[in-house]
Amino acid sequence: MTKKVKPVKIVGFVLTFLIALSVLVPIIWLFVSSFKTDVGVIQYPPKFFPTEWTLKQYQHVTKSIPIFKMAKNTFIFAGAVTVISVFFDSMAGYAFARMNFKGSKLIFSIILLTMMVPFQIIMTPLYIEVYKFNLLDTYAGLILPRATSAFGIYMMRSFFAGLPKSIEESGRMDGMGEFRIYWSLMLPLCKPAIASLGIFHFMNNWNDLLYPLMLTSSADKRTLSAGLAVLVGNKVIKYGPTLAATMISLAPLLILYIFCQKYFVEGIATAGMKE
Repeated sequence: MTKKVKPVKIVGFVLTFLIALSVLVPIIWLFVSSFKTDVGVIQYPPKFFPTEWTLKQYQHVTKSIPIFKMAKNTFIFAGAVTVISVFFDSMAGYAFARMNFKGSKLIFSIILLTMMVPFQIIMTPLYIEVYKFNLLDTYAGLILPRATSAFGIYMMRSFFAGLPKSIEESGRMDGMGEFRIYWSLMLPLCKPAIASLGIFHFMNNWNDLLYPLMLTSSADKRTLSAGLAVLVGNKVIKYGPTLAATMISLAPLLILYIFCQKYFVEGIATAGMKE
């Protein structure tokens, strides 16, 4: 006997397909448009696929700005911030979730309040602070101010709070210290949360424009987002090279998400569900 498909499932499938289409079409259009000629990019009515495929837009980008050096800077910046921030966020999250110490609730509340402060408010004092430490236009000046984040601490605390207490109690019975319990017992159980938080940090810092643009002044330390801002220019926008540079900037994030989407979805589904 054949099962009847419920109308609700059909509607859900159609909506999912339309949402996926709305996400994929702009990415595919960006990819194919980066191989169009200058005329093909701005022609009207527009054509989805180019009539003539060319690599001139990518060649123009590599000649105009040091795109690959900027990609290396962005990878160092985003990668280092991700590793360091995930480590400190997980440590702080474990402390707030599993350790009882005086003032923990007050400190955690203050950390949550910092999430409501726009970056534009702290950018001037942050710039002065980095300048005083002589860290402008350096990797350290980019990485250290983002060594941890309020969102990451909140997310890891929520995940640690949902783990059974019997795990840490068994560790204490074996004579383990707090760091050993955190590192050997609790942290391995948080792989989905760590993966999703790592993807969040990496994407956020990879795409950031204002922060690295403020703290760097030379092409040797400039990131991809800042390089794209320079490529666009003040008066004339070169659409073809801009599309090609955007595709170069977007490709690593797409690859990262394709390989880590399982952990990302699992981490989002589990973190924050229990307190």
